[in-house]
Amino acid sequence: MLGDPERLVHIGDRENDIYEFFCETQALGTHFLVRTCVDRLAGDGGHTIADEMSETTVQGTHRITIGKDDHADIELRYRRIQVLPPIGKQKRYPSLSLTILHARESGTPEGRPPIDWRLITDLPVTTPDEAIEKLDWYAQRWKIELFHKILKSGCRAEDARLRTAERLANLIAIFCILSWRLFWMTMINRAAPDASPRLILTDVEITLIDHLAASRRNEPPGRTLSDYLTQIARLGGYLARAHDPPPGNIVIWRGWSRLMDIKIGANVSRNICG
Repeated sequence: MLGDPERLVHIGDRENDIYEFFCETQALGTHFLVRTCVDRLAGDGGHTIADEMSETTVQGTHRITIGKDDHADIELRYRRIQVLPPIGKQKRYPSLSLTILHARESGTPEGRPPIDWRLITDLPVTTPDEAIEKLDWYAQRWKIELFHKILKSGCRAEDARLRTAERLANLIAIFCILSWRLFWMTMINRAAPDASPRLILTDVEITLIDHLAASRRNEPPGRTLSDYLTQIARLGGYLARAHDPPPGNIVIWRGWSRLMDIKIGANVSRNICG
């Protein structure tokens, strides 16, 4: 459907470390980046991936931020390796030339286990910058999972009972746009809380939220994007206490659904009165 399968990179966690999956993505002309959990046979079959990676020296370092005040220095090792299929499947599947990327935190941090990512991909990694790029891609996986959570739990895409595949595809396409917007609203509230609310809301929606806020006792007027998204989240059950974390996808989703119901009701009342 993309029309350009080369642009598609499948990202998966350790449950996605499946040799058949690697072969299928290549057959489709796409790519993959997976966190590996299996120490597969490599080379001539007399040793494993771990054996070859143990001979690979550190080829770069990368500092990442964890939370607000914690940092981690990551040692990067990468190597192109001939990976063999499982012994029982070697007659059905070919060997693959794949890149192994090992990112491990140097030292022993306090209060948490060290970062230790072992990634496998069919994409080339020949420089530290390319290794860091793949790490950044994999780090987006949790955001992808949140998007799908909204798609399935919020939009309830799996509950659709349409009669044809074409109708189902059209419905999911609309759900994808809606899910992305709800996810984006949640994230932009954390990245740019002081931005203008017009970044995400129409003038009608802003006016409606102002009226809802004014109806509450001692409710301060909204000014920033964060103020308005907090009001939306409150419609979804968010308590907005002083020490509460920023609202998440679920309360934003519930609040947005409630706001749209109020907006539609207001339009209907205006048309009737008019």
